[in-house]
Parts: sequence; structure tokens; C-alpha cells
Amino acid sequence: MIIVIQKQLINSQIKSPQVFLIDHENNNRGLTDTREALELAQSAELDLVIVSEGKDAPVAKILNYGKFQYQKKKRQKQSARPTLKEVRLRPNVGVADYNLRINQAIEWLSKGNSVKFVIRLRGREHQNRSHAGELLDRIATNLSPVGKVLSLDKRSLIVQVIPA
Repeated sequence: MIIVIQKQLINSQIKSPQVFLIDHENNNRGLTDTREALELAQSAELDLVIVSEGKDAPVAKILNYGKFQYQKKKRQKQSARPTLKEVRLRPNVGVADYNLRINQAIEWLSKGNSVKFVIRLRGREHQNRSHAGELLDRIATNLSPVGKVLSLDKRSLIVQVIPA
């Protein structure tokens, strides 16, 4: 896998004679001379940045380059972060509902998210905590091909599975 880091051209690095200009108020100015676009950017005390390479002329935008870089890095970190999905069940869950939740969890694990199963007990269900423990074990074994168990807590009835 080759990772190509494309450095964006800013201000005097832009060599094309004309650019499609989008000003700092997001108004489309159309095809403009690069020198004129640079003067507009300097008068607003901002930078002229190539946003995308076009066939005829590149698309340039007037913006604060430092702020643009910061927001770009922030978006990349946000998209790279795995999320935790939570599934709540009752100990007397039906077979169809159980299978649906397991299939959902398998899909989430294959996408790189971790899954947390929580079993809720109500009223007299607390007398049969062993059924809930067996359900946790069944969940862990069914998800073992696609994920590994991070924690299995039978006291608080929680199992957390991360991608394998």
C-alpha cells in the first residue's frame, strides 16, 4: 500500500495563469487571473489555496490556511477513531431477536468497531441470574470468529468484544 501525501499549493506556489475562484464568503467568482486572486486574498489577510485540480484551471479558495489544516487533521482523526456500539438484551430474548443482534454485531466488528452487550434484569429475573450468565457465554462464543472478548463481567452482566 502506497500512501501519497498531496501538498496543497498556496499563494505564490500556484503556477497556473488562471484559477476558478471561490472567495472567503463562499461566493463563486468564476475564472480569474491568479495574480488578481492573490491580491484579493492579501487584501482580506487570508491565503489563496488550491482546493482541487481541474481540467482547464484549478479551483482555488480564499481562506485561512492554518485553520484549514487544523480542521482537516481533526476530520481525519475523527474518521479513524473506532466507536463502541452497545446492545441491550433481556435474559429471555427470542431466537430471532438474538440472531439479529449477533448479525449486527458481526457487521460492526468487521467494520472495526467494538461491541458491548449489556443484559438488563427486571423484577423476578434477578432470581435467575444464571440464565443471563449463560447468555453472555453464548454471545462470546458466537462472536469469537470475528472478534475477541475484551471483558466478560458476569457480575454486572456485560461482555465487550473488540475486532480480532
